[in-house]
Amino acid sequence: MNNIEQNLHDVRNRMTLAAQKCGRSPEEITLLAVSKTKPVDAIAKAIANGQREFGENYVQEGVEKIQHFINRDDLVWHFIGPLQSNKSRLVAENFDWCHTVDRAKIAQRLSEQRPENMSPLNILIQINISGEESKSGILLEELTELVATIDGLPNLVLRGLMAIPAPESNFERQIAIFRQMEQALIELKAQYPQVDTLSMGMTDDMEAAIACGSTLVRIGTAIFGARQYNS
Repeated sequence: MNNIEQNLHDVRNRMTLAAQKCGRSPEEITLLAVSKTKPVDAIAKAIANGQREFGENYVQEGVEKIQHFINRDDLVWHFIGPLQSNKSRLVAENFDWCHTVDRAKIAQRLSEQRPENMSPLNILIQINISGEESKSGILLEELTELVATIDGLPNLVLRGLMAIPAPESNFERQIAIFRQMEQALIELKAQYPQVDTLSMGMTDDMEAAIACGSTLVRIGTAIFGARQYNS
């Protein structure tokens, strides 16, 4: 087990520096710890060091972890993986956020399956900002239609946009791609005042994302170390 305490400290420092560099308040940016494939004791260690928001990519694994920490009502669980229709009920019944909505059918299912006694599910629409064939997400020009659908669903609340751009090592090019997302969020916010979240930026492009208005960075490796696959 690597030093999660030190890693969290380092990541938060990186976020603070990146925010200060572009004149933003570090408080505007949430650190989402991507805990997929990580054991519950690693998550417990992160919780002990003040981390409260966790992202899971695999429905079943995520649900098991949510159940494990069911007594902690201060934790916020984000589903950040691709969502198949047959798994939508588990997400609707267990998670607080879903980052990867990219079609009306999934949104409708999530709303129908969200239990009445739970607050509405926070929704981010995934944008395929690099236009990659293999990636999920919609193109920016398809946004208006999907937004209108989600806005009309009773058990969902549209909070903003999410993107995973194609890997890009050049800072200026990272910025150019993230700027498109920033602009899209500004336009969306003008129509839907509850929109407040731009989920973008990972371990390798966090600085560029923060410079372009990201409010939530998804960090796994820099907190928990390299992925662990048991199978």
